[in-house]
Amino acid sequence: MLDLTTIKAITLDLDDTLWPIWPAIERAEKALDDWLSRHAPMTAALFSNPAARHEIREHVTRSRPELKYNLSAIRREAIRLALYRSREDPLLAEPAFDVFYDERNKVTLFEDAVLALEFLSGRYPLVAVSNGNADVKRIGIDSYFKASISAQQFGVGKPDPRIFHAAAGAVEVLPAEVLHVGDDATLDVLGALNCGMQTVWVNRSDQLWAHPAVPHETVTTLTELCDLFPR
Repeated sequence: MLDLTTIKAITLDLDDTLWPIWPAIERAEKALDDWLSRHAPMTAALFSNPAARHEIREHVTRSRPELKYNLSAIRREAIRLALYRSREDPLLAEPAFDVFYDERNKVTLFEDAVLALEFLSGRYPLVAVSNGNADVKRIGIDSYFKASISAQQFGVGKPDPRIFHAAAGAVEVLPAEVLHVGDDATLDVLGALNCGMQTVWVNRSDQLWAHPAVPHETVTTLTELCDLFPR
């Protein structure tokens, strides 16, 4: 059970907590493929092979381990490598990535997300904590957050305790005074529990919980999350 009396701030995951991520990624992939077809057709043909695309990404992650948490850099370098292998201009990697990234941030929020953000941000400072590369300003929800910490900027991702400690520090509270909300059992719930935070698991798809440690609360919507707090 939550102890609401100790909560001084809320940290929120983004992808699959505030919006479904894969529809946005699929649209972004298509926008990138369309752009490459016009500007770098040999690279587009290479990327049309799923095995080749996967091998290129794996090559980048193996050869550039320092990029482990920087999804934007991994994507950009994969495009650059594909251009190089296709004997097309590697300088096209930057505008190609921009096309992908612009579309990646055109997310469709869950119906309950905006009202929940309005409700929660009116009561607590909110901090976005994500392993992804979403930009809350581009998406248009930055006004609800006091801070936004991403793994690619911080250099470490969930469930590493350092990113949770940084989130608490961003609003000058202790981890024990934070409620973390997210959809991923391991990255969000277990990661935050290990830092001494209270947790709410957002389980929109009726998954089974499979770990000995359990979240303080489980909800199926962000509306249910808001209902945990007095009006």
